[in-house]
Amino acid sequence: MRLSHLSLTNFRNFPQLELDLPPGVVIIYGRNAEGKTTLLEAMYLLAIARSSRAENDIQLVNWDAAAEGQDTIVSGTVDRQDERLRVHIGYHSVPPSPASSPRSDRPRVRKEIRVSRVRRTASELLGLVNAVLFTADDIQLVNGPPSIRRRYLDILLSQTQPVYLRSLQRYQRVVQQRNRLLRALQEHRAEEKELAFWDQELVKVGATIVEARHHAMAALSTLCGERHRDLVDGGEDLAVEYRPNVPLETGSPTVEDVERALASAVEGSTRKDMAVGSTTVGPHRDDFRMSLGSVDMGTYASRGQARTVALALRLAEAAYLDSARGEAPIILLDDVLSELDAPRRSRVLERVTRYEQVIVTMTEPPTEGTMGEVWRPEAGSPVVSFFELESGAVVPVPATGPELEHPG
Repeated sequence: MRLSHLSLTNFRNFPQLELDLPPGVVIIYGRNAEGKTTLLEAMYLLAIARSSRAENDIQLVNWDAAAEGQDTIVSGTVDRQDERLRVHIGYHSVPPSPASSPRSDRPRVRKEIRVSRVRRTASELLGLVNAVLFTADDIQLVNGPPSIRRRYLDILLSQTQPVYLRSLQRYQRVVQQRNRLLRALQEHRAEEKELAFWDQELVKVGATIVEARHHAMAALSTLCGERHRDLVDGGEDLAVEYRPNVPLETGSPTVEDVERALASAVEGSTRKDMAVGSTTVGPHRDDFRMSLGSVDMGTYASRGQARTVALALRLAEAAYLDSARGEAPIILLDDVLSELDAPRRSRVLERVTRYEQVIVTMTEPPTEGTMGEVWRPEAGSPVVSFFELESGAVVPVPATGPELEHPG
Protein backbone atom coordinates (compact mmCIF):
# COMPACT_ATOMS: atom_id res chain seq x y z
CA MET A 1 0.00 0.00 0.00
CA ARG A 2 1.31 3.46 -0.87
CA LEU A 3 0.13 7.03 -1.30
CA SER A 4 0.99 8.01 -4.85
CA HIS A 5 -0.52 11.51 -4.88
CA LEU A 6 -1.59 14.05 -2.25
CA SER A 7 -3.71 17.11 -3.03
CA LEU A 8 -4.45 19.90 -0.53
CA THR A 9 -6.68 22.94 -0.85
CA ASN A 10 -6.90 25.49 1.96
CA PHE A 11 -5.64 22.92 4.47
CA ARG A 12 -4.06 24.83 7.36
CA ASN A 13 -1.13 26.80 5.85
CA PHE A 14 -1.34 25.15 2.41
CA PRO A 15 -3.57 27.15 0.03
CA GLN A 16 -2.83 24.65 -2.74
CA LEU A 17 -0.55 21.66 -3.09
CA GLU A 18 -0.23 18.85 -5.62
CA LEU A 19 2.39 16.27 -4.66
CA ASP A 20 3.36 13.05 -6.43
CA LEU A 21 4.96 10.54 -4.06
CA PRO A 22 7.10 7.58 -5.14
CA PRO A 23 7.38 4.23 -3.36
CA GLY A 24 10.32 3.49 -1.08
CA VAL A 25 11.71 5.97 1.42
CA VAL A 26 10.54 9.55 0.90
CA ILE A 27 12.50 12.25 2.76
CA ILE A 28 10.78 15.63 3.15
CA TYR A 29 12.97 18.24 4.81
CA GLY A 30 12.46 21.88 5.67
CA ARG A 31 12.77 24.43 8.44
CA ASN A 32 10.49 24.43 11.46
CA ALA A 33 6.99 25.88 10.94
CA GLU A 34 7.07 25.21 7.18
CA GLY A 35 4.33 22.58 7.45
CA LYS A 36 6.06 19.19 7.59
CA THR A 37 3.80 17.97 10.40
CA THR A 38 0.78 19.30 8.52
CA LEU A 39 1.70 17.19 5.49
CA LEU A 40 1.80 13.99 7.54
CA GLU A 41 -1.36 15.02 9.37
CA ALA A 42 -3.13 15.25 6.00
CA MET A 43 -1.78 11.86 4.90
CA TYR A 44 -2.91 10.21 8.13
CA LEU A 45 -6.30 11.91 7.83
CA LEU A 46 -6.87 9.85 4.67
CA ALA A 47 -6.55 6.71 6.81
CA ILE A 48 -8.51 7.50 9.98
CA ALA A 49 -10.86 10.27 8.76
CA ARG A 50 -9.89 12.66 11.55
CA SER A 51 -6.93 14.75 12.53
CA SER A 52 -4.16 13.28 14.63
CA ARG A 53 -3.71 16.56 16.52
CA ALA A 54 -6.69 18.91 16.07
CA GLU A 55 -9.52 18.92 18.60
CA ASN A 56 -12.13 19.71 15.94
CA ASP A 57 -12.45 20.05 12.18
CA ILE A 58 -12.52 23.85 12.12
CA GLN A 59 -8.85 23.87 13.15
CA LEU A 60 -7.94 22.19 9.86
CA VAL A 61 -9.26 24.86 7.53
CA ASN A 62 -7.55 28.02 6.36
CA TRP A 63 -9.52 30.71 8.18
CA ASP A 64 -9.19 33.33 5.47
CA ALA A 65 -10.53 30.88 2.90
CA ALA A 66 -13.29 29.72 5.26
CA ALA A 67 -14.39 33.30 5.87
CA GLU A 68 -14.85 33.65 2.11
CA GLY A 69 -16.88 30.45 1.94
CA GLN A 70 -14.16 28.41 0.25
CA ASP A 71 -13.88 24.68 0.91
CA THR A 72 -10.96 22.82 2.42
CA ILE A 73 -10.03 19.61 0.63
CA VAL A 74 -7.65 16.77 1.41
CA SER A 75 -7.52 14.09 -1.25
CA GLY A 76 -5.14 11.33 -2.15
CA THR A 77 -4.59 8.47 -4.54
CA VAL A 78 -3.78 5.24 -2.73
CA ASP A 79 -2.47 2.22 -4.59
CA ARG A 80 -3.31 -1.09 -2.95
CA GLN A 81 -2.47 -4.63 -4.00
CA ASP A 82 -5.43 -5.01 -6.32
CA GLU A 83 -6.97 -1.56 -6.73
CA ARG A 84 -6.46 2.18 -6.79
CA LEU A 85 -8.50 4.28 -4.35
CA ARG A 86 -9.12 7.98 -4.63
CA VAL A 87 -9.95 9.30 -1.17
CA HIS A 88 -11.51 12.75 -0.90
CA ILE A 89 -12.24 14.50 2.41
CA GLY A 90 -13.86 17.90 2.02
CA TYR A 91 -14.75 20.50 4.63
CA HIS A 92 -17.48 22.85 3.45
CA SER A 93 -17.46 26.15 5.31
CA VAL A 94 -20.78 27.19 6.81
CA PRO A 95 -20.75 30.88 7.90
CA PRO A 96 -22.37 31.67 11.26
CA SER A 97 -26.01 32.68 11.03
CA PRO A 98 -27.12 36.19 12.01
CA ALA A 99 -28.89 34.69 15.01
CA SER A 100 -25.66 33.17 16.37
CA SER A 101 -24.38 34.37 19.71
CA PRO A 102 -21.31 36.65 19.70
CA ARG A 103 -19.24 33.72 20.95
CA SER A 104 -20.22 31.64 17.89
CA ASP A 105 -18.74 33.95 15.28
CA ARG A 106 -16.38 31.33 13.86
CA PRO A 107 -17.44 29.53 10.69
CA ARG A 108 -18.51 25.92 10.99
CA VAL A 109 -17.57 23.12 8.64
CA ARG A 110 -19.49 20.18 7.24
CA LYS A 111 -17.33 17.17 6.38
CA GLU A 112 -17.89 14.99 3.35
CA ILE A 113 -15.95 11.81 2.55
CA ARG A 114 -15.82 10.13 -0.85
CA VAL A 115 -13.89 7.06 -1.91
CA SER A 116 -13.52 6.71 -5.67
CA ARG A 117 -16.43 9.19 -6.01
CA VAL A 118 -18.76 7.17 -3.75
CA ARG A 119 -19.89 8.94 -0.59
CA ARG A 120 -18.75 7.18 2.56
CA THR A 121 -19.01 7.67 6.28
CA ALA A 122 -15.91 8.00 8.44
CA SER A 123 -16.43 4.48 9.77
CA GLU A 124 -16.62 3.12 6.21
CA LEU A 125 -13.29 4.77 5.36
CA LEU A 126 -11.45 3.21 8.28
CA GLY A 127 -9.58 0.11 7.16
CA LEU A 128 -9.44 1.04 3.48
CA VAL A 129 -6.19 2.97 3.91
CA ASN A 130 -3.84 1.72 6.61
CA ALA A 131 -1.13 3.97 7.99
CA VAL A 132 0.99 4.28 11.12
CA LEU A 133 2.07 7.73 12.29
CA PHE A 134 5.16 8.19 14.48
CA THR A 135 5.44 11.62 16.18
CA ALA A 136 7.48 13.21 18.93
CA ASP A 137 4.29 13.30 21.02
CA ASP A 138 4.19 9.49 21.09
CA ILE A 139 6.06 9.65 24.38
CA GLN A 140 2.63 10.34 25.90
CA LEU A 141 1.68 6.77 25.04
CA VAL A 142 4.01 5.85 27.88
CA ASN A 143 3.62 8.59 30.48
CA GLY A 144 0.41 10.31 29.38
CA PRO A 145 -3.16 9.73 30.61
CA PRO A 146 -5.02 6.43 29.93
CA SER A 147 -7.21 8.14 27.31
CA ILE A 148 -4.21 8.38 24.96
CA ARG A 149 -3.52 4.65 25.22
CA ARG A 150 -7.20 3.83 24.71
CA ARG A 151 -7.19 5.97 21.56
CA TYR A 152 -4.14 4.05 20.32
CA LEU A 153 -6.00 0.78 20.80
CA ASP A 154 -9.24 2.06 19.32
CA ILE A 155 -7.61 3.36 16.13
CA LEU A 156 -5.65 0.15 15.68
CA LEU A 157 -8.64 -2.15 16.15
CA SER A 158 -10.96 0.07 14.11
CA GLN A 159 -8.60 -0.27 11.14
CA THR A 160 -8.63 -4.06 11.39
CA GLN A 161 -12.12 -4.92 12.67
CA PRO A 162 -15.16 -3.04 11.33
CA VAL A 163 -17.36 -4.71 13.94
CA TYR A 164 -15.15 -3.24 16.67
CA LEU A 165 -15.71 0.28 15.40
CA ARG A 166 -19.47 -0.22 15.31
CA SER A 167 -19.42 -1.58 18.86
CA LEU A 168 -17.31 1.33 20.03
CA GLN A 169 -19.68 3.87 18.50
CA ARG A 170 -22.68 2.13 20.03
CA TYR A 171 -20.96 1.93 23.42
CA GLN A 172 -20.19 5.66 23.42
CA ARG A 173 -23.86 6.44 22.77
CA VAL A 174 -24.93 4.07 25.56
CA VAL A 175 -22.61 5.75 28.08
CA GLN A 176 -23.87 9.19 27.05
CA GLN A 177 -27.50 8.12 27.49
CA ARG A 178 -26.79 6.40 30.80
CA ASN A 179 -24.95 9.47 32.12
CA ARG A 180 -27.85 11.67 31.08
CA LEU A 181 -30.23 9.39 32.98
CA LEU A 182 -27.95 9.39 36.05
CA ARG A 183 -28.05 13.19 36.14
CA ALA A 184 -31.83 13.09 35.77
CA LEU A 185 -31.99 10.73 38.74
CA GLN A 186 -29.98 13.21 40.81
CA GLU A 187 -32.57 15.86 39.99
CA HIS A 188 -35.49 13.47 40.66
CA ARG A 189 -36.63 13.67 37.03
CA ALA A 190 -36.43 9.91 36.44
CA GLU A 191 -36.89 6.59 38.20
CA GLU A 192 -34.09 4.19 39.09
CA LYS A 193 -35.75 1.30 37.26
CA GLU A 194 -35.03 3.12 33.99
CA LEU A 195 -31.35 2.25 34.44
CA ALA A 196 -31.99 -1.45 33.72
CA PHE A 197 -32.16 -1.05 29.93
CA TRP A 198 -28.97 1.02 29.69
CA ASP A 199 -27.16 -1.28 32.13
CA GLN A 200 -27.94 -4.25 29.89
CA GLU A 201 -26.79 -2.38 26.78
CA LEU A 202 -23.57 -1.28 28.48
CA VAL A 203 -22.78 -4.85 29.51
CA LYS A 204 -23.61 -6.37 26.13
CA VAL A 205 -21.71 -3.88 23.97
CA GLY A 206 -18.92 -3.25 26.46
CA ALA A 207 -18.13 -6.96 26.65
CA THR A 208 -17.41 -7.17 22.91
CA ILE A 209 -14.99 -4.24 23.21
CA VAL A 210 -13.12 -5.69 26.19
CA GLU A 211 -12.86 -9.12 24.56
CA ALA A 212 -11.46 -7.61 21.33
CA ARG A 213 -8.97 -5.47 23.22
CA HIS A 214 -7.83 -8.39 25.32
CA HIS A 215 -6.97 -10.58 22.35
CA ALA A 216 -5.37 -7.71 20.41
CA MET A 217 -3.21 -6.82 23.40
CA ALA A 218 -2.02 -10.39 23.69
CA ALA A 219 -0.67 -10.19 20.13
CA LEU A 220 0.67 -6.67 20.61
CA SER A 221 2.52 -7.66 23.77
CA THR A 222 4.54 -10.22 21.84
CA LEU A 223 5.22 -7.80 18.99
CA CYS A 224 6.19 -5.00 21.38
CA GLY A 225 8.64 -7.25 23.18
CA GLU A 226 10.29 -8.25 19.91
CA ARG A 227 10.51 -4.68 18.58
CA HIS A 228 11.87 -3.37 21.87
CA ARG A 229 14.63 -6.01 21.89
CA ASP A 230 15.57 -4.90 18.37
CA LEU A 231 15.83 -1.28 19.46
CA VAL A 232 17.93 -1.84 22.59
CA ASP A 233 19.93 -4.80 21.24
CA GLY A 234 18.76 -7.20 23.90
CA GLY A 235 18.33 -6.25 27.55
CA GLU A 236 15.23 -6.69 29.65
CA ASP A 237 12.01 -7.63 27.88
CA LEU A 238 9.26 -5.07 27.52
CA ALA A 239 5.99 -6.43 28.88
CA VAL A 240 2.67 -4.89 27.85
CA GLU A 241 -0.29 -5.81 30.03
CA TYR A 242 -3.91 -4.97 29.28
CA ARG A 243 -5.68 -3.63 32.36
CA PRO A 244 -9.44 -3.60 31.88
CA ASN A 245 -11.39 -1.43 34.27
CA VAL A 246 -13.29 -4.54 35.35
CA PRO A 247 -10.95 -7.36 36.51
CA LEU A 248 -11.34 -10.68 34.69
CA GLU A 249 -10.89 -14.05 36.31
CA THR A 250 -9.53 -15.87 33.26
CA GLY A 251 -6.48 -15.15 31.13
CA SER A 252 -8.36 -15.82 27.90
CA PRO A 253 -11.89 -14.54 28.46
CA THR A 254 -14.85 -15.13 26.18
CA VAL A 255 -17.50 -12.50 25.59
CA GLU A 256 -19.70 -14.35 28.08
CA ASP A 257 -16.95 -14.22 30.74
CA VAL A 258 -16.63 -10.46 30.26
CA GLU A 259 -20.41 -9.97 30.35
CA ARG A 260 -20.65 -11.69 33.73
CA ALA A 261 -17.80 -9.65 35.22
CA LEU A 262 -19.08 -6.40 33.75
CA ALA A 263 -22.68 -7.02 34.85
CA SER A 264 -21.52 -7.60 38.42
CA ALA A 265 -19.38 -4.45 38.37
CA VAL A 266 -22.16 -2.29 36.92
CA GLU A 267 -24.61 -3.51 39.54
CA GLY A 268 -22.13 -2.86 42.31
CA SER A 269 -21.41 0.68 41.13
CA THR A 270 -25.01 1.88 40.81
CA ARG A 271 -25.05 3.92 44.03
CA LYS A 272 -21.70 5.52 43.26
CA ASP A 273 -22.76 6.30 39.69
CA MET A 274 -25.95 7.95 40.92
CA ALA A 275 -23.97 10.00 43.42
CA VAL A 276 -21.44 11.32 40.88
CA GLY A 277 -23.81 11.44 37.91
CA SER A 278 -21.63 9.41 35.54
CA THR A 279 -20.71 5.83 34.65
CA THR A 280 -17.65 4.77 36.62
CA VAL A 281 -17.05 1.25 35.30
CA GLY A 282 -16.60 -0.09 31.79
CA PRO A 283 -14.14 -0.13 28.88
CA HIS A 284 -14.17 3.68 28.65
CA ARG A 285 -11.86 3.51 31.68
CA ASP A 286 -9.51 0.76 30.47
CA ASP A 287 -5.73 1.12 30.29
CA PHE A 288 -2.62 -0.90 29.58
CA ARG A 289 0.69 -1.04 31.46
CA MET A 290 4.22 -1.26 30.06
CA SER A 291 7.07 -2.50 32.22
CA LEU A 292 10.73 -3.48 31.99
CA GLY A 293 11.34 -6.19 34.50
CA SER A 294 9.28 -5.03 37.46
CA VAL A 295 9.61 -1.32 36.65
CA ASP A 296 6.46 0.47 35.51
CA MET A 297 7.48 2.59 32.52
CA GLY A 298 4.49 4.89 32.93
CA THR A 299 5.81 6.04 36.29
CA TYR A 300 9.56 5.53 36.28
CA ALA A 301 10.78 5.60 32.66
CA SER A 302 13.47 8.11 31.75
CA ARG A 303 12.80 10.20 28.66
CA GLY A 304 15.08 7.95 26.62
CA GLN A 305 13.36 4.80 27.86
CA ALA A 306 9.92 6.29 27.22
CA ARG A 307 10.93 7.27 23.69
CA THR A 308 12.15 3.73 22.96
CA VAL A 309 9.02 2.12 24.42
CA ALA A 310 6.82 4.42 22.32
CA LEU A 311 8.76 3.49 19.19
CA ALA A 312 8.31 -0.19 20.04
CA LEU A 313 4.55 0.37 20.34
CA ARG A 314 4.37 2.03 16.92
CA LEU A 315 6.54 -0.64 15.29
CA ALA A 316 4.29 -3.28 16.84
CA GLU A 317 1.25 -1.41 15.50
CA ALA A 318 2.69 -1.56 11.98
CA ALA A 319 3.42 -5.26 12.29
CA TYR A 320 -0.06 -5.94 13.67
CA LEU A 321 -1.74 -4.09 10.79
CA ASP A 322 0.43 -5.92 8.27
CA SER A 323 -0.52 -9.29 9.76
CA ALA A 324 -4.21 -8.56 10.32
CA ARG A 325 -4.87 -6.96 6.93
CA GLY A 326 -2.40 -8.92 4.82
CA GLU A 327 -1.15 -5.62 3.42
CA ALA A 328 1.66 -3.43 4.73
CA PRO A 329 0.63 0.00 6.00
CA ILE A 330 2.08 3.33 4.94
CA ILE A 331 4.69 4.46 7.49
CA LEU A 332 4.80 8.13 8.47
CA LEU A 333 7.65 9.42 10.66
CA ASP A 334 7.35 13.03 11.77
CA ASP A 335 10.82 14.23 12.78
CA VAL A 336 11.33 11.42 15.28
CA LEU A 337 14.80 10.36 14.13
CA SER A 338 16.54 13.50 15.38
CA GLU A 339 15.96 12.53 19.01
CA LEU A 340 17.53 9.08 18.63
CA ASP A 341 21.16 8.10 18.91
CA ALA A 342 22.79 6.63 15.81
CA PRO A 343 22.39 2.91 16.70
CA ARG A 344 18.72 3.28 17.61
CA ARG A 345 18.01 5.43 14.56
CA SER A 346 19.59 2.78 12.36
CA ARG A 347 17.47 0.02 13.94
CA VAL A 348 14.23 1.98 13.48
CA LEU A 349 15.06 2.62 9.84
CA GLU A 350 16.03 -0.98 9.28
CA ARG A 351 12.58 -2.03 10.50
CA VAL A 352 10.41 0.53 8.74
CA THR A 353 12.17 0.43 5.38
CA ARG A 354 10.88 -3.09 4.90
CA TYR A 355 7.51 -1.51 4.11
CA GLU A 356 6.58 -0.39 0.62
CA GLN A 357 6.43 3.30 1.47
CA VAL A 358 7.98 5.26 4.33
CA ILE A 359 7.58 9.04 4.48
CA VAL A 360 10.03 10.80 6.81
CA THR A 361 10.17 14.49 7.75
CA MET A 362 13.37 16.23 8.89
CA THR A 363 14.43 19.78 9.64
CA GLU A 364 17.79 19.49 7.85
CA PRO A 365 18.91 17.83 4.62
CA PRO A 366 19.74 14.25 5.61
CA THR A 367 23.20 12.79 5.50
CA GLU A 368 24.65 9.32 5.59
CA GLY A 369 25.24 9.88 9.30
CA THR A 370 21.53 10.48 9.95
CA MET A 371 20.24 7.70 7.72
CA GLY A 372 22.72 4.88 8.30
CA GLU A 373 22.49 1.80 6.12
CA VAL A 374 19.34 3.03 4.39
CA TRP A 375 21.49 5.63 2.67
CA ARG A 376 23.81 3.25 0.86
CA PRO A 377 22.94 2.65 -2.80
CA GLU A 378 23.73 -1.05 -2.64
CA ALA A 379 21.75 -3.83 -4.25
CA GLY A 380 18.60 -4.53 -2.31
CA SER A 381 18.59 -1.17 -0.51
CA PRO A 382 15.32 0.77 -0.66
CA VAL A 383 14.90 3.61 -3.11
CA VAL A 384 15.33 6.98 -1.38
CA SER A 385 13.70 10.13 -2.77
CA PHE A 386 14.18 13.67 -1.51
CA PHE A 387 11.85 16.66 -1.33
CA GLU A 388 12.39 20.11 0.12
CA LEU A 389 9.51 22.00 1.70
CA GLU A 390 9.73 25.78 1.59
CA SER A 391 7.08 28.50 1.47
CA GLY A 392 4.25 26.04 0.92
CA ALA A 393 5.93 24.25 -2.00
CA VAL A 394 7.31 20.69 -1.94
CA VAL A 395 10.02 20.36 -4.57
CA PRO A 396 11.80 17.14 -5.63
CA VAL A 397 15.55 17.31 -5.02
CA PRO A 398 17.91 14.99 -6.90
CA ALA A 399 20.52 13.22 -4.83
CA THR A 400 24.06 14.05 -5.92
CA GLY A 401 27.29 12.14 -5.77
CA PRO A 402 27.89 8.38 -5.82
CA GLU A 403 27.94 8.23 -2.02
CA LEU A 404 24.72 10.29 -1.57
CA GLU A 405 26.43 12.59 0.91
CA HIS A 406 23.53 15.01 0.86
CA PRO A 407 20.76 16.08 -1.49
CA GLY A 408 20.77 19.41 -3.34
